[in-house]
Amino acid sequence: MKLLVINGPNINFLGIREKSVYGTQDYDYLLGLIAEKGKKEGCTIEVFQSNHEGAIIDRIQDSYFDGTEGIVINPGAYTHYSYAIRDALASITVPKVEVHISNIMEREDFRKVSVTAPACDKQIYGEGLDGYLTAIDFILSQETE
Repeated sequence: MKLLVINGPNINFLGIREKSVYGTQDYDYLLGLIAEKGKKEGCTIEVFQSNHEGAIIDRIQDSYFDGTEGIVINPGAYTHYSYAIRDALASITVPKVEVHISNIMEREDFRKVSVTAPACDKQIYGEGLDGYLTAIDFILSQETE
């Protein structure tokens, strides 16, 4: 199975930004965690990160043509206002999971609203970096249904 993990703005600054919220593990640690999961599950997982909305939309659209069978996305701040990313996600019919490292329901009010989650099959938040693994497991479970 071929999966795509998309990380939006500032996710590449894990271990640098707001450690009390996002933890002390850096972005390379997350990449390693995802790579290990791919090996364990016998699937190919590409990770894409961008701080630019258009690049994220382009990558979602490219996934339509490149054989991607599931998408895990942490849109970062775009979660709360990017209808363009939402529309791109809605255009793709593979299983999709939105992930947030922190518990967005226990943070500022604006973080509780996701315009992108309705275009996904599931939303996971508050599990730290393990939320990515939970999202991958969910997508893999859809393959057997």
